[in-house]
Amino acid sequence: MADQQFDVVVLGGGSAGYATAIRATQLGMKAAVIEKDKLGGTCLHRGCVPTKALLHAAEVADTVREANSIGIEALLTGLNIEAVSKYRKDIVSSKHKGLQGLLKAVGVTVIEGEGKLIAPNQVAVGGDTVTGKHVVLATGSYSRTLPGLEITGRVITSEQALELDDVPEEVIILGGGVIGVEFASVWRSFGAEVTIIEGLPHLVPNEEESISKQLERAFKKRGIGYKLGVRFQSVTQDADSVTVTLEDGTSLSADYLLVAVGRGPATDGIGLDEVGVARDRGFVTTNERLQTNVPGVWAVGDIVPGLQLAHRGYQQGIFVAEEIAGLQPQLVADVNIPKVTYCDPEIASVGLTEAKAKEQLGADKVTSYEYNLAGNAKSSILGTAGSVKVVREVDGPVLGVHMIGARVGELVGEAQLIVNWDAYPEDVAPFIHGHPTQNETIGEAMLKLAGKPLHGI
Repeated sequence: MADQQFDVVVLGGGSAGYATAIRATQLGMKAAVIEKDKLGGTCLHRGCVPTKALLHAAEVADTVREANSIGIEALLTGLNIEAVSKYRKDIVSSKHKGLQGLLKAVGVTVIEGEGKLIAPNQVAVGGDTVTGKHVVLATGSYSRTLPGLEITGRVITSEQALELDDVPEEVIILGGGVIGVEFASVWRSFGAEVTIIEGLPHLVPNEEESISKQLERAFKKRGIGYKLGVRFQSVTQDADSVTVTLEDGTSLSADYLLVAVGRGPATDGIGLDEVGVARDRGFVTTNERLQTNVPGVWAVGDIVPGLQLAHRGYQQGIFVAEEIAGLQPQLVADVNIPKVTYCDPEIASVGLTEAKAKEQLGADKVTSYEYNLAGNAKSSILGTAGSVKVVREVDGPVLGVHMIGARVGELVGEAQLIVNWDAYPEDVAPFIHGHPTQNETIGEAMLKLAGKPLHGI
């Protein structure tokens, strides 16, 4: 393999990396992906896909548990965690094989091994050198911890949590963001007692405040405990349990402590400093076109500051391939990328929160409306509570859509189009939303903001 030549060499085979290579190949370029582990990266093997498989299993357990309330006589007799794990692994394995076949079919060269940048256009893999006219960095992220908090024994991250061969009786989760609330939801549905510790005033603190408050009420109703606005101090553990001490002096004990305080960029040891690629707190800094300070070197995905989402990385990979090809693709700002948190109830959002909109435009230039799912027939059928909140500029376009409730992640597609196309509520209001669907909630909110509500005032 020594000294292979490519148009595009991608370091990392996760969502951002393989998308770059596939799109580059479609555009007539010769592309290679260098991957030290498995194609698909964190999202496929340790993140998005396996956690959503667990969340579906949890949803099924809750459905059986609650079936009698709608006249279906059913009994949840237990949980076979080995079978749940097999279900999760089979899905991951199937998608992994499919991805391998796809890259082979489109002509992407996959090079197995640990790559290191040795020049702006060269990556060393073992004893070989891979040369590219362009090098795209896509090395992904890792689970962070706090200073002095060692991941060992019963102090675990999401990667170890996925591989547990039992359901804990009690769990403490450090961090009330996306990863923390999703695992809290799974474990509670599986019968565990769960307590979340979040140093900020609300769970999912990056979401619209009213959505966070509704999640807190829903979690309280489900029996998920949480302590907000208090910080972690220390943890001790023995063979069977952990004891967590908080800065307010409170102590909590459980079987495990899940550390879910975010993800860091995996950029150490890949030659960036030696070649002069600029970093900030580990993240690779780029211009708005995802070019680094070193000509010919690009960066995509979780290593670029901003939202750490698989679909953001995927789209960035497509963007860079098209940019290299001279197609001048359109930028999508992070704020206009849809976000979904798959806990129960789900959260989905795109665009500015009301607070951010007022900060940017002024309080008198922003208005909003929050439609309660209680008025939606399909939501009542599903037995879900929640809301759809729309933020708009006064006499202007929709700036943000924020939702909570069962299955609202399926609504964020229309919300994304509304926000990204700068649509006015008056533009959307005439469109027909099928009945009975949860999609009607967006239509009702737009009717209200357009000044012609049919339900409510």
